[in-house]
Amino acid sequence: MQALRPILLAGLGGFIGSAGLIGGWAHGLMPLTTFPVGTLVVNVSGCFLIGLLGGLVETRQLLGPDLRVFLLIGVLGGFTTFSSFAYETLALTRDAEFSRALLNIGAQVVLGLGAAWLGYAWMRA
Repeated sequence: MQALRPILLAGLGGFIGSAGLIGGWAHGLMPLTTFPVGTLVVNVSGCFLIGLLGGLVETRQLLGPDLRVFLLIGVLGGFTTFSSFAYETLALTRDAEFSRALLNIGAQVVLGLGAAWLGYAWMRA
C-alpha cells in the first residue's frame, strides 16, 4: 500500500486541479473575446504557483514529500501541465543545463503544436 501512496496523492490532487473553474471564470470576464483568456490565465497562474511552491520546497523545505506530490504533481499538474513544463525548464536552467532547457522548450512547443495539428488534420480527413 505504501507504494501506491504517491500515485493516490497525485491522482487526488489531479482531480482537484482538473476540476478548477478558474479558466471559465476568467473567460467569463471577457465573454466577447475570441482570445483564449481562460487558458492563458490558467497557464500563467499555474506557472506562478508552481514556481512559488517549488521555491518554498527548495529554499525552506516547508512541504513534506507527500504534500509535494499532492500539490506540485497532482493539483498543479491537473490544473495545467504547462506549469510542470515551465518548472522543469526552470530547473534545467538553474542547473546550468541550458542546451537541455532549450531542447525542452523547442520539443514541447514544436512537438506539441505538431501533434495537435496532426490529430486535428487526421480527424478532418
